[in-house]
Amino acid sequence: MPTKREREYYAAGYRDGRRAADLGRSQFAEIEDQYELSREILGLKGTGPVTFTTGPKRKLSAWNKFVKANSKKPRFRYRNGKLNLKKMAVAFRRQKKR
Repeated sequence: MPTKREREYYAAGYRDGRRAADLGRSQFAEIEDQYELSREILGLKGTGPVTFTTGPKRKLSAWNKFVKANSKKPRFRYRNGKLNLKKMAVAFRRQKKR
């Protein structure tokens, strides 16, 4: 059961959202403006997200390699295009381990 204070916070948030919708301005317009300003300051071009290099990717596990190699094969596909993971798992367990 929400407390009186929680109900007040909810009502205030609802009012703020309605006010923003009535003005035709996004609730997050101020944050978006700050984001654009920071992109200009950093000298970043374009509208895409900022990406950072995180280092080398992890190696795929044996299961991931198996799925990648066999996901297009018709024997592991249902007619609607989904993968039959149960059948793939059985085939994976039955294959020779190297």
